[in-house]
Amino acid sequence: MTDTETPRRPDGTSRDDVRGEVDAALRADVSFLGSLLGRVLTEAGGPELLADVEALRAAVIGAYEGDTDEVARARARDLVESLDHERAEQVARAFTCYFHLSNLAEEHHRVRVLTRRGSGPDSLPAAVERLVDELGADEASRRLAELRFQPVFTAHPTEARRRAVASTIRRISDLLAERDISANEVTGAETQRRLLEEIDTLWRTSPLRTTRPTPLDEVRTAMNVFDQTLFEVVPTVYRLLDDRLQGDGAGREPVRAPAFMRLSSWIGGDRDGNPHVTAEVTRAAAEIASEHVLIGLQRATTRIGSTLTLDEADTPGDEGLVALAEQQRQLEPDVASRIGIRSPNESHRRVLLFVAARLEATRLGQEPLAYGRPDELLDDLRTVQRSLRAAGADRAANGELQNLVWQVETFGFHLAELEVRQHSQVHRTALEEARASGELSPTTVEVLEVFRVVAELQQRFGRQAASRYIVSFTQSSADLANVVELAELALGSAEAAPVLDVIPLFETFADLEASTRILEEALQTEPVQRRLAANGRRLEVMLGYSDSSKDVGPVSASFALYDAQARIAEWAERNEIVLTLFHGRGGSMGRGGGPAHEAVRAQPPGSVEGRFKITEQGEVILAHYGNKTIAARHIEQMAAATLQASSPATAARNAAAAERFAPLASAMDAASKEAFFGLVKADGFAQWFATVTPMEEVGLLALGSRPARRGLSVESLEDLRAIPWVFAWTQARINLAGWYGLGSALAAVGDVDLLREAYASWPLFTTMIKNVELSFAKTDDHIAREYLGLAERTDLADRVLAEMALTREWVLRVSGHAEVLEGRPVLKRSVRLRSPYVDALSLLQLRALRGIRRAVEKDPADADHRLLLLTVNGIAAGLQNTG
Repeated sequence: MTDTETPRRPDGTSRDDVRGEVDAALRADVSFLGSLLGRVLTEAGGPELLADVEALRAAVIGAYEGDTDEVARARARDLVESLDHERAEQVARAFTCYFHLSNLAEEHHRVRVLTRRGSGPDSLPAAVERLVDELGADEASRRLAELRFQPVFTAHPTEARRRAVASTIRRISDLLAERDISANEVTGAETQRRLLEEIDTLWRTSPLRTTRPTPLDEVRTAMNVFDQTLFEVVPTVYRLLDDRLQGDGAGREPVRAPAFMRLSSWIGGDRDGNPHVTAEVTRAAAEIASEHVLIGLQRATTRIGSTLTLDEADTPGDEGLVALAEQQRQLEPDVASRIGIRSPNESHRRVLLFVAARLEATRLGQEPLAYGRPDELLDDLRTVQRSLRAAGADRAANGELQNLVWQVETFGFHLAELEVRQHSQVHRTALEEARASGELSPTTVEVLEVFRVVAELQQRFGRQAASRYIVSFTQSSADLANVVELAELALGSAEAAPVLDVIPLFETFADLEASTRILEEALQTEPVQRRLAANGRRLEVMLGYSDSSKDVGPVSASFALYDAQARIAEWAERNEIVLTLFHGRGGSMGRGGGPAHEAVRAQPPGSVEGRFKITEQGEVILAHYGNKTIAARHIEQMAAATLQASSPATAARNAAAAERFAPLASAMDAASKEAFFGLVKADGFAQWFATVTPMEEVGLLALGSRPARRGLSVESLEDLRAIPWVFAWTQARINLAGWYGLGSALAAVGDVDLLREAYASWPLFTTMIKNVELSFAKTDDHIAREYLGLAERTDLADRVLAEMALTREWVLRVSGHAEVLEGRPVLKRSVRLRSPYVDALSLLQLRALRGIRRAVEKDPADADHRLLLLTVNGIAAGLQNTG
């Protein structure tokens, strides 16, 4: 796939002009990978395949650049219709491969830029420096010590790529990095040969899963991220901060940077609506995670111990180290003797290698050599550090050994806290059965078994391995008390029950409105009082972004979430509760997505306080943590934003803006709700939605172990999960879930000067407008009309198109931009360059949908269904977003 001459846009620019603005290195990478793909296509399908791909590429570019050129669009549609089924599938796969390679090149370029740029104003050291200026060094140090950023990996089915495809892409990425440093013609040629081999593999690998992944498959996918990036990246981020804090003393002085990150996971623990997540799966998920972290710790300890070749004559062990060495010898004389032979005069090395042996025994469950808990390991490591410092070997004490200490503090022996989630109604039903003392249903038996597994995991890996229990659709304080009672019934007594922090999840609009009332009622109950007394009055509350947006639309949901956070924070302060708000955000605009670090700084006063917990879902996990450099940047940005959001200056700014613009928010809320309800509550909307989007067909994709629905029919959207709701609108290039109702809301206010003032000074509103701009950048009016034309409901189609036009008009007026993303040139160029290629896949998908809609019997195995599923993968890759 290569560049061709393209027509000029109405503004006089051409696609080539836009490309000319792109960094030369990125352009070269995209062109190079595209040329290799062209070679692979020719080798695999002959020159005719490449000719068809190029013909469609030229047609959609012509239609895109022509802007109003209906002839060009008709030419592209005719070309798509002329392809036979086999060729249509091949063309769809070719464009999908191109997007995978383009995304890879953009990621590679981002790493290149981040490496060259270094720390910026949004870095963690910069945030600390601002806190010092505002509050003084002592208070800044206290806040830094209490900082906590906690990402929570979830297996929500929004990752469209197969693991085999993702693995191939990662190998291509490694080769592209090798190509950057190839020293000569020979190595460069070898790298190119291997790239062709991997791109050929990418082309020949089916992009469609034949079966759904199991929950444990999803666990293992997440483990790849830990193994490849997180284990090494986390101490790197801490080290970058410490180096800046210490200045010339870095490496010689004990570290000042805290281990501020903790990792959690729902993968294998989230059973709400997923019958495949059982108690046994939860146990296995925890065991897999523990295996991975213990292997990582053992290898790191062995590596560091092997290099700690400090001779006794210059670096003698202190009393603490001598005592530890003697304890080790008594614990397992043979192991101590074997290590001693290799390190006769290197006491620090001997002790650390024995620690590595204990870690191996811990992984294998070999008593008595195994550690009982991670605190025992930390005690041993700190004993070695103290001895090194006493002997003057400060750099050895504060270097790689400190990185290991940070890793243990962050990951423990469990890697990620495994959080359990279940629906409140499941608990109510189970408790009714258990209280009746009759025969229990299989569901209730399973509910009780989960608590026994949690108790077992706490005994094996420590309380921090599994103590959080999230209650979906919390609607009363009884929903929280029910969990505690079930745990006591399962284990036989309150004393035997696992220690649980029961977390309410408020996700619908009604639940958000009732949140503080429910929390106040819960505060009066004995189980909550008992837990608060035991844990230092710490309480976690989770907010769901997806369902509230589907309930009342994205605008009203944003205001409702902000208001709920403000009320919950005020309630917590009044009751002397240390609050952590847990944000259940998705990757897309309709599910609370967008730049998370910007959203953190827009939170209400008192709602962050140095603690931020957030879900990382589906494709977002790989986007944020799949590459070491990008992962380090993301963690640092999130931590910096969390510190900054808690500063008095930020809190005062947000509070003043919220008060100043409260009437504006009220007017927008009412108008946006009216517009949103006018659409989704219209007669026949559910059936129409299922017709004009691939909503039904998305359910055929084996994206994850979790079903797309909670058992609804197409007659109702009430029980449709938010993910397919957003996914379907995204595929149709409408992105309705991210913006619908905003145009009506802004028009209802009507005061452009006031709206621009809000855009300049109210972070919540600024973030809303920026996110909608991003959402609009991935919409396409012409393609949207094609999808909306799949059903004979011009009234609903016209309503959507009118709101789309109104929203775009008002967003641009408020932002002062001539076109969307005007203020974000890098993102704008990326979207503009890939949009015509997404158009090609959309036209192929429309062809498939028309065939399916015409069919009397819908057979998931027929050619139209297969083509549709192929295009779903391709569009997801092209838009870099699913649900």
